[in-house]
Amino acid sequence: MSNELKIHAAELVANARRLIEEIDAVDAIKLLGNPGTLFVDLRDVRERQKLGYIPGSFHCPRGMAEFWVDPESPYYKDIFGQDFKFVFYCGSGWRSSLTLETLQKMGFKNAAHVTDGFTSWVKAGGAVEKAKSTAAQGS
Repeated sequence: MSNELKIHAAELVANARRLIEEIDAVDAIKLLGNPGTLFVDLRDVRERQKLGYIPGSFHCPRGMAEFWVDPESPYYKDIFGQDFKFVFYCGSGWRSSLTLETLQKMGFKNAAHVTDGFTSWVKAGGAVEKAKSTAAQGS
């Protein structure tokens, strides 16, 4: 018995991208340092540690986004109630496009995503901050 899908992940992403605001990496880089913009990193913590992240970005694991933006959720994070332009990103733009579409359906406003994710950010020469290693500390 096989699972025949009615819609594939790439199609979900393509559909989401028609409904959300996309910002290419070059334009996203210009937003870095803007006090009215907050980059939100949806990647797994291991990706963030291994590859680095956009300086000043807020880490929100993909699986928690819907809960962290919802003021009625016990997991709500106050940062999502602040007056920012939220720019979400993941590795290649797939997870962030699906996340943003869902958040928009929930009524979350003033948000976009980096079209091709952190990979395109790095390729375009965007600043990258690396996680500090704790291996040498306390030994």
